[in-house]
Amino acid sequence: MSVTFKLCDSWDDVVKCIVVRSIVFCGEQGISYQLERDEHDASATHILGEVENEPVAAARLRFFKDYAKLERIAVRQPWRGQGLGHGITQFMIELGKRHDYRVFKLNAQTQLQTFYAAHGFQRCGEHFVEAGIDHCPMMMTLG
Repeated sequence: MSVTFKLCDSWDDVVKCIVVRSIVFCGEQGISYQLERDEHDASATHILGEVENEPVAAARLRFFKDYAKLERIAVRQPWRGQGLGHGITQFMIELGKRHDYRVFKLNAQTQLQTFYAAHGFQRCGEHFVEAGIDHCPMMMTLG
């Protein structure tokens, strides 16, 4: 299996990201469309993962003054366990580094803390509930 991660540079690519996110967050996790989509989609940098032109992973990255924030990371169920989550996360970190960011933040679903810790993220705040799912803030600072 060969996966390609890329920045979305067309409306079609963004739609593919929304489809992946809708399948994972709305379909599998029961998050309402109104909560999954928000005002930040219009200004975020979207990343798409494809296998043989099939959209299988998606995420978005937002750049702030002092940090880059990884958000809406999703991999469709049939492609999980094959490294795509790690691949898209690393792609986002590398993109942030190319933009001179050294601090990265995300709000992890609690059961994914170990996954993000493998990339160097550490919990940096208290547990909270978003869209009915337990989350915790995490941060990574590059040396």
